[in-house]
Formats: sequence, C-alpha cells, structure tokens
Amino acid sequence: MAGLTPSQRQQKNLGIPCMGLTYDILIADDHPLFRSALKQALSSGLGADLRLTEAGSIAELQNCLDQRSDWDLVLLDLNMPGAYGFSGLVLLRGQYPQIPVVVISAQEEAAVVTRARDFGASGFIPKSSTLEGIQAAVTEVLEGGVCWPAQSEDSGPLSDQEQAISAQLASLTPQQFRVLTMVCDGLLNKQIAYELNVSEATVKAHVTAIFRKLGVRTRTQAALALQHMELTQTGH
Repeated sequence: MAGLTPSQRQQKNLGIPCMGLTYDILIADDHPLFRSALKQALSSGLGADLRLTEAGSIAELQNCLDQRSDWDLVLLDLNMPGAYGFSGLVLLRGQYPQIPVVVISAQEEAAVVTRARDFGASGFIPKSSTLEGIQAAVTEVLEGGVCWPAQSEDSGPLSDQEQAISAQLASLTPQQFRVLTMVCDGLLNKQIAYELNVSEATVKAHVTAIFRKLGVRTRTQAALALQHMELTQTGH
C-alpha cells in the first residue's frame, strides 16, 4: 500500500474501493493464453487501477512473493508446475496469511471447491465462468469479501490426516517447499543443488529439516505426504 494517502489506506483496510486506488494482483497460471485473457478481462472490467503480474509456475510465484509480500490478491491455478494439488494454496496461506488467495481452476467439482475453502482460499472461480463473473468475483474479494460458486453438495470436513499434513506443509519455508517438490519429482540432492544453485550440504540440511517437520524418515514418505494434497484426494 505504499504511496496511498492516509484516507485511501484506511478505505483499503476497510475493504472500501476508492478512486485513484491501485491494486496489485498476481496471476499464477501455467497457460500463457489464459493469463493473457484474464489480464484483459480484469483490465477492461474493473474500475480500479490494476497492476497485473504473471507467474507460470510455483517457482515463479515464490520469486514474486520473495520480492514483495504486499500483494492485494493472488489468483492461483491449482495445476501448475511445482504444485501438487492444494499444496501451493497451503504454502501461500502458511507463509503469506495476509494475502487473499482465490483459486481459479478448470476442476470445478464441489469437492475441489470445498477443499479450496477448507485450505484457506478466499474464493473459487471456475475457468468456465463468464468474463463478467470473473470480474465480479475479483471485485468482491478486493473489497474485502469472498466469492464462492453455488454448490449442490459438500464433501465433508477435512480429515484429521488432511489437517495434520496441511499444518506440516504450511510450516515449511518457501525454499524447503521447493526442495520437497523436487524430491517428489525424483531428483537427487546433487541435482536439486544444481537447480537451486546451492551446495549439496545445504540441500541435505533442507531435507533433514523437511523430514523433521513432516514427521517422516524417508524421501518416499515425504513424497507421499505432499501427494496427499493432490486433487484426486478430494473424493470421499
């Protein structure tokens, strides 16, 4: 909120739109065409000034969040490189609880929508939504509300296991989360060290910390914990 007048800052904190207010929105989706269409829809349909930034993977998203943490909204696709289902959402809510996150997904089943709410999202926008529907939903959240599609069924509350794994994943640092996703992809420590441009000893330290936080002893057990966040786990 840098650059706002005291009155604008107060209105923004209260969720009241005001003239001359600029919103910073981070669009995290791995499809360039969809990101472009979403940017066009928001730019043309919202009255406020917008600064829209794109991220095509969880790693790019984390880089944007490392650079600054005062985003007004993150629009998050669940199926992105580096993400396992709801793990990206869990990471965001754990590390950046002050930033509203709206899930935007082609997987529109009631169970997926319910789980997005359970894991702390401020809303859910189906990719099949009209432009007007997307604009209305984003406006609602920017003004301090939530946006959820009408659902005819409920998948039930989170299981104890889901709650526990969610809390464990939320305790990871962004760098530990990167390492965990690479472990799940089958990379060796030396490969992870190369990808992250750190020493192998640093990777080993991260893996040790990840095992401790997840309460596991092997790389396979760590991978299974993350995979519990997959969208396929939403069915009951």
